[in-house]
Amino acid sequence: MSQLTFARALNAGLRKSLENDPKVILMGEDIGTLGGVFRITDGLQKDFGKHRVVDTPLAESGIIGTAVGLAYRGYRPVCEIQFDGFIYPAFDQIVSQMAKLHYRTMGRVKMPITIRVPFGGGIGSPEHHSESPEAYFTHTSGLRVVSVSNPQDAYTMIQQAIASDDPVLFFEPKRRYHDKGDVDEAKDLAQALSMEKARVVTEGKDVTLVAYGPLVKTAKDAAIAAADEGVAIEVIDLRSLAPIDFPVLEASVRKTGRLVITHEASQSGGLGAEIAASITERCFNYLEASPVRVTGFDVPYPYSKLEMHHLPDLDRILDGVDRTLGRPNSLSGLEG
Repeated sequence: MSQLTFARALNAGLRKSLENDPKVILMGEDIGTLGGVFRITDGLQKDFGKHRVVDTPLAESGIIGTAVGLAYRGYRPVCEIQFDGFIYPAFDQIVSQMAKLHYRTMGRVKMPITIRVPFGGGIGSPEHHSESPEAYFTHTSGLRVVSVSNPQDAYTMIQQAIASDDPVLFFEPKRRYHDKGDVDEAKDLAQALSMEKARVVTEGKDVTLVAYGPLVKTAKDAAIAAADEGVAIEVIDLRSLAPIDFPVLEASVRKTGRLVITHEASQSGGLGAEIAASITERCFNYLEASPVRVTGFDVPYPYSKLEMHHLPDLDRILDGVDRTLGRPNSLSGLEG
């Protein structure tokens, strides 16, 4: 067992995949000599060569278009999008080509492409560097979309994504890159939790709190704070955003009767809306209150001095919990 930062765990997982399969190729802007903006690929080009860790031109559409051609030839490209907001030039290649080819060819063509996307805010950067575009891709059939929240999952799930024959959008919370945690590098992937599965992080009986990526840590802090007031929150790390592991969510909501979903992305059309609607359909008779979403606001991502007001934090999440419990909250106008 090693103590690794989130970033080093990703690096170790990528290294393991490169070692295990000569068809794995890393591609991206400045990922070779520089090791990437966040140094996730540091040292990999030196050890595996420029033909395995490829510095590409500054053209996201070209990166993904090239990856589609490589996948046709049996390779497993791993593409880095330098920042979340830079993914849009590659949108056509992702949703019109990569997502469709397996279905269009009746399974004869596989697209084992992994696209790594550092996403989310909290690092003092402006728009295009702090966005959360995951809902665009969860809406697209043919793509798997995952988001990791801790070093162990970073290490394990990047390998699972690369080994998948389906295209995977792999969202990495950039503000957690320096967080440390235990990582079992000897763990057999076959024994690890599938990347499609959600995980119950903290058990509770009063409220189900669903989070993913950067907000799982905040959700855990909310559960600790709520416990001081006698409220037991069950925190679920979604992990897979498409497909969603609804059986785990349903089991929790049937126990607690209350649901709060939190994500950094804007509220309208976000993943929280899909989860709230689906759980309402599946668990209507178990719900004691309407599902609550605690999200970013429906505005372009603000400049750095305002971002902490935009991002869901401990107080806003606990306010959402109060709403489901019928306690005084920011919307009720009631005083405690």
